[in-house]
Amino acid sequence: MKKLLLGNAAVAQGAYEAGVRLVSSYPGTPSTEITECMATYPAEEVFVEWAPNEKVAAEAVIGAAIAGGRAMTCCKHVGLNVMADPVFTDAYIGVGGGAVFCVADDPGMHSSQNEQDSRHYAKASKIPMLEPADSAECKEFTKAAFALSEQFDTPVFVRLSTRVSHSQSLVELCDREEQPLKDYEKNIPKNVMMPAMAIGRHVFVEERTRRLAAYAEHCAFNTVERNGSEIGVITAGISYQYAKEALGDRVNYCKLGMVWPLPEQMLRDFAASCREVYVIEELDPFLEEACLAMGLPVKGKQLFTLLGEYTPSMIRKGILGEEPAPFSAPREALPARPPVMCAGCPHRGTFYVLSKLGLVVSGDIGCYTLGAAAPLSSVDTTICMGASVSAAHGMAKVRGSEFAKKLVSVIGDSTFIHSGITGLIDIVYNKGINTVIILDNSITGMTGHQDNPTTGKTIRGEATRQVDLIGLCRSVGIDHIKVADPFDVKHFEAVVRQEVEREEPSVIIAQRPCALLKKVRYTGHCRVSDRCRKCKVCMKLGCPAISLEPGTGAVSIDVTQCNGCGLCVGVCPFHAIEKEEN
Repeated sequence: MKKLLLGNAAVAQGAYEAGVRLVSSYPGTPSTEITECMATYPAEEVFVEWAPNEKVAAEAVIGAAIAGGRAMTCCKHVGLNVMADPVFTDAYIGVGGGAVFCVADDPGMHSSQNEQDSRHYAKASKIPMLEPADSAECKEFTKAAFALSEQFDTPVFVRLSTRVSHSQSLVELCDREEQPLKDYEKNIPKNVMMPAMAIGRHVFVEERTRRLAAYAEHCAFNTVERNGSEIGVITAGISYQYAKEALGDRVNYCKLGMVWPLPEQMLRDFAASCREVYVIEELDPFLEEACLAMGLPVKGKQLFTLLGEYTPSMIRKGILGEEPAPFSAPREALPARPPVMCAGCPHRGTFYVLSKLGLVVSGDIGCYTLGAAAPLSSVDTTICMGASVSAAHGMAKVRGSEFAKKLVSVIGDSTFIHSGITGLIDIVYNKGINTVIILDNSITGMTGHQDNPTTGKTIRGEATRQVDLIGLCRSVGIDHIKVADPFDVKHFEAVVRQEVEREEPSVIIAQRPCALLKKVRYTGHCRVSDRCRKCKVCMKLGCPAISLEPGTGAVSIDVTQCNGCGLCVGVCPFHAIEKEEN
């Protein structure tokens, strides 16, 4: 049977058909749906979990593979940074059952803080990497990755990109192939990476790399398409789809499905058969530099950008010199639609208070990063998961205690579990006086409402032990912990004022559920009465339901967007906003 599947769903299908026994991940767009889809398969066949972070997930997968079961972890490109430590060591250890690390890059930064090319990790760690170009290949490459892993005693990367992850194409569905657990035996020289053993395993890794390079020359992942042209294109992944759409049969293609190690002889033979050879790849010149190192006269980044995603028209112009077809632009500029916190978002109250108090805000990765946007304009820095806590500690130490009293960290509940706890320990241990605000919205919001250790439910919705944030903070040495509702603006402001003045570290838990959760039921809507004096304080909230009437400057609330959360009612100094029940 064939079915239209997202690339991410196809990866899940491939892993399921391959007999995967364990999948452990931390959600991160554009990879999240892989693990969510895995949780739809029978629990008795595959164990699926949300791990606290990507490093823990990778370690669980490595352990499962050592124990003889096929296992997979899925992450976005910056998640690979988090799990790099165990991944590099696993390249030396190898596997028992097959181990697959699926990483989804995000060219164009649709949902990320940087553009990162994960192919460099394959080369640096000496782990083979496959790169599918559509959903059918996502399934087949993932399935094959497990067999490849066991054949060569290595973990295997499967690299996706946003467009491959989130595009649909036909996939042929097959039955699951149950894989018996491989025998487990104690093997200290192979599995204990202390220096004496690691030295021996490095010899194995280099020999394995040579065998993988020889395999790449004739494997089914790498193909050549001859169209009788003197122009050749070397490409892989989504760039192959763009090139095919742009150039059709006017060029020859060397399509790489295994992007490391590379098939050197295959590339040499392909280049020798063409008068001109172009390398088309998004982000870094990974393939291009490899070809140039072989002495192949290829052209690549001198024609194409290092930035963002490619388009067929960009490729057509770069290689054929054809300009894009003209089109009629709208007579009026389209209105900008910047990202904004949802109506009723609990973070809005927090950032309104922090902005009002003029505090320096060390921010983190999540929906709450939008606190940097106007009119709140509250967040000063955003670096990576957990950095809000650690970076603020560094800021306070170099600028002194008076600066620390004008400084707070903001971090979500899931992100705090991911990598904020150690930063809090750093503050306590090294006698910091920072204030950390944990934005507890009862879910992992930014990636689409995944459960986490603070929600009390597993990925399959089963009840489990719930992390007690108060008890956790107290256990690492925080004596001053306050729980406050950010929509109770006056009380929340008083709590923040009190805690930042302390000469000791403190934690504020800003507790209110995400407005989009099914259990949250705001009722009615808000309206502006004739008491409005046009002071525009409510406009400082940045609520998408509140706007100014053109010409008059009067405040208006769009009832189709307002969900009646009532935050604006609490901030209006003239009580000119009222809530009406439906």
